[in-house]
Amino acid sequence: MLSALAFFFVMTSYYIIRPVRDQLSGAVGSTSLPLFYGAVFVVMLLLTPVFGLLVARFPRKRLLGWSYGFFILCLLAFVPAFMAQDRIGARELGVIFFVWVSVFNLFVVSLFWSFMADIFSSGQARQVFSLIALGGMAGAVFGPLVTRLLVQLIGVAPLLLVSAIALGLSLMLLLQLSIRYDRQPGSRGEEAIGGSLWAGIKELWSRPFLRYMALLMLFGDGIGTLAYALVADYAKAHFTSTVARTSFYNDLDLATNLLGVVLQLSLTPWLLVRRGAGWGLVVPSLVNLVLLAGVALIGGGSVPFFGYKMPLLLAVMLVITRGFAYGMTKPAVDALYTRVPRETRYKGKNFIETAVWRFGDVVVTSAVSGLRMLGWGIGGLALLGTGVATLAAVVARRAGWSPDLAPDERVPTGEDGTLSR
Repeated sequence: MLSALAFFFVMTSYYIIRPVRDQLSGAVGSTSLPLFYGAVFVVMLLLTPVFGLLVARFPRKRLLGWSYGFFILCLLAFVPAFMAQDRIGARELGVIFFVWVSVFNLFVVSLFWSFMADIFSSGQARQVFSLIALGGMAGAVFGPLVTRLLVQLIGVAPLLLVSAIALGLSLMLLLQLSIRYDRQPGSRGEEAIGGSLWAGIKELWSRPFLRYMALLMLFGDGIGTLAYALVADYAKAHFTSTVARTSFYNDLDLATNLLGVVLQLSLTPWLLVRRGAGWGLVVPSLVNLVLLAGVALIGGGSVPFFGYKMPLLLAVMLVITRGFAYGMTKPAVDALYTRVPRETRYKGKNFIETAVWRFGDVVVTSAVSGLRMLGWGIGGLALLGTGVATLAAVVARRAGWSPDLAPDERVPTGEDGTLSR
C-alpha cells in the first residue's frame, strides 16, 4: 500500500509537468526533436558515471533522499523561468526543460523501481508489481486531471510548485518504506551497493538479459517516438497558445492512462501470475505489430478524439501503444529485474532506461525527420514500424526467458485460481 501510494505521488508529479514540457515541443514541431533528444542523450551519458558513483558509495536511503531532493529543488527553480517564457523563447527554454524533465522521468521512475526490485522477491513482484503500477497509473490519471483544472486558473508556471509538493510526499513515503525494510532480518538497505562506476555499461555487453532489454528498449522507443513526433507536428499546426497545447497533451495522457488502468485491473495481474513476467513483454509487442499493420493498410483517415480531429495513427496508435507500455510492459520488466544481482538492478537497469533509451530517441527522431523530408507519409512510416514491432516480439520472447536470469519463484494459488496469502 505504501509503495503504491508513493508511486501515485511520483506519477502525479511527473504528469503535472509532462504537458508543460510537451507544449514546448509542440511550439516548435518535430524538426527540433532531434536537437532536444540529442541534448538529453549527451546529458544521460555524462550522468551515468555520476549515478554509478552515488549507487556505489551511498546506502539506499541516502540515495533516494539526495536524488529526489535534487529534483524538488530544480522544480522550484524553474518557476520564475516559466513566468518569463515569452521573453526567454519557447525553443531556448524548451531545450533546457525538455532535457531536465526527461532526466527527471528516467532517473526518478527508474530509481523507484530499482528500489522496489530491491525489497520484493521474484514471486512477490509478480503478485504486487501490477498493483503498485496501478497506483502509478492512478497518479498518471490524477495528474492530468489536476493540470486540466489548474492550468486554466493559475497558468503554467505555478504547476511546477504543485508537482514539487507531490514529489516531496513521495519521498517521505519511500524513506518510511526504506526504514521499515532496513529493520527486517537480512536487510542490506544500510549497505552501499559498491562496485564499479561503469558497471552499468560493462554489464550491457556481458549479461544476455541486459542486451535483450536494451534491444527491446530501442524497438519500443522507435514505435513510441514515431507517434510522438507526428503528434508534435499536429500540435504545431493546430494550436497557437501555450495553454491550448498543454491541454491537448494533457488529454492524450489522460486517455493513455485510463487504458493503462484497465489493463492493470484485468489482464496484467492475471498474465504475470499465471503465465509469468515474460509474457508481459511478448503480448504488448504482438499488439503493436497488429496495430501498426492495420494502420499501414488503413492509412491516415481522421477520427474525433476528445473534441480534436486527428489522423487515425495518432488517435489510436499513440494511446494503445503507450497504454500497453505503461499498463503491462513496465511491471513485467521490473518483475524480471528481481531475478538479477543487486548491482544490475540499479546500475545496469538505470543505464538502459536512461542513456540507451535516449540514444533511441535521437536515432528515431532523426530518421523520422529524414523520411518526412523524402515524402514518407503515415502509411509508409507505419509499415516500417511493423517491421520494428516484429523484431521486438522476437527479442521480447528471448528476454523473458533469458538463461542468465535466476530461477523464478512459483506463486502459490488456491483451488479457485486466486492468490494465496
